[in-house]
Amino acid sequence: MLHLSLDKTKKRSYTKQIYNLVREKILSGELYADELLPSSRDLSRELCVARNTVLTAYDMLMSEGMVYSIAGAGFYVSSDIKPIPQNIPIGSQQAASLSDIILTDQIINFDSGLPALDLFPREKWNRVVSNAFLNAPVSSLGYDDPQGRPEFRNVLCAYLKKTRGISCIPEQIIITAGAKQGLSLAAKCLLRPDSEVWMENPSNINVKNIFSYHTNNIVPFEVDAQGIQPELFPKKGKPALIFTTPSHQFPMGGVLSIQRRIGLIEFARKSGAYLLEDDYDSEFTYDVPPSHSIFELDPDRVIYVGTFSKVLFPSIRLGYLVVPLHLVSQIRELKRLADHHSNSIYQLALMRFIEGGELERHIRRMKKEYRKRRDTLLKLLPVYFGKDIHIYGAAAGMHLVVKFCDISFTEDLVKRFLQSGVYIVPVENHSLIKDKHQNEIILGYSGLSKETLIQGLDLIKTELYNSGKLQAL
Repeated sequence: MLHLSLDKTKKRSYTKQIYNLVREKILSGELYADELLPSSRDLSRELCVARNTVLTAYDMLMSEGMVYSIAGAGFYVSSDIKPIPQNIPIGSQQAASLSDIILTDQIINFDSGLPALDLFPREKWNRVVSNAFLNAPVSSLGYDDPQGRPEFRNVLCAYLKKTRGISCIPEQIIITAGAKQGLSLAAKCLLRPDSEVWMENPSNINVKNIFSYHTNNIVPFEVDAQGIQPELFPKKGKPALIFTTPSHQFPMGGVLSIQRRIGLIEFARKSGAYLLEDDYDSEFTYDVPPSHSIFELDPDRVIYVGTFSKVLFPSIRLGYLVVPLHLVSQIRELKRLADHHSNSIYQLALMRFIEGGELERHIRRMKKEYRKRRDTLLKLLPVYFGKDIHIYGAAAGMHLVVKFCDISFTEDLVKRFLQSGVYIVPVENHSLIKDKHQNEIILGYSGLSKETLIQGLDLIKTELYNSGKLQAL
């Protein structure tokens, strides 16, 4: 039965209310094309109104082309009506990873950081989770170690040494509920209301918001093609924390040179600052060799933040911190107070996934696929938008940035894109300095097939053309 809630206190007629409510459900996609509507007799009985009231409402919908009727079979939703995408509450829908907007499945989502979820090996993962649960120590079913299962941290230690050049001991690792929790724990540990935080600009706005819970003294430093520029730091500056994404600057994509890495370390030692290294998608490099972590340069001044959301799937909610030994006890206690511990069974399952080589095999498959999708996007962009664009950050990662010479991506324009069925994020959304990056957008490609990329670019170009922002090529 179709759920309609009539307001009997309104002066508007029941006919008009039924018409509006059914119309909204059709436009939102809640009622799909060619779906059979309740019979006028059933709906009138359900709503306690006259049958003619329902029939009149259906007739109004038919006159608009919203529904059609088949003699003796009833009323159906028209297949000619294209639903208007709506932002909806959190549910089993596709999430925009950095904006935290929840989108309907019909939206083409160009946000960054979304893996190819349809290519994740669910059967293999299901087997390791099942085996991990069946063979798990009894202790893992109770309240577990806030720092993470020791056997998982042992395996993770070896994995980080092999893949990221990080030499650490299991006691330095703290398992978190994703990278955001790791960043939050580090901020709680190190920041006070008068603390200064230095950040790259542009930078993940969610990270800035996390820091803002603890201090308002956030100082942006503009990045260039290589990332953050330590030579611009005030020599007598005393930040408590410097946030950086050296392996693949977010969102502009620069890779920090060894000279600048050394410069960061030297400044941190002189000023007493800690470096918070967010290594969010370093597994995916295409035209540049993988870079090692800056943690290896000074394990006493660097906190390393890692996540499995990008290489596996975001809802796994597993990440980790690698921290200086003298900070372990404090951050461990903060983790205990936050949620006691991360999912122990998933930790054991991921341990088996790593030990069996499945994680590295999956990353290799995804790296090959993401390269194809990146190459497709790089070929398509000039075709759709001509030569008056500049592309940044394509050598690695899961997204790139496109700069348009004469187009400002305002909030209204982004809303128009969303209404047409495509979601994009302007770089300006992640800028700590107003009006600095208005003509740049982030295009995440890792979660989009070639067909979807083409469809999404069609929608972007059409909306730019319709809004007068783009001339016909």
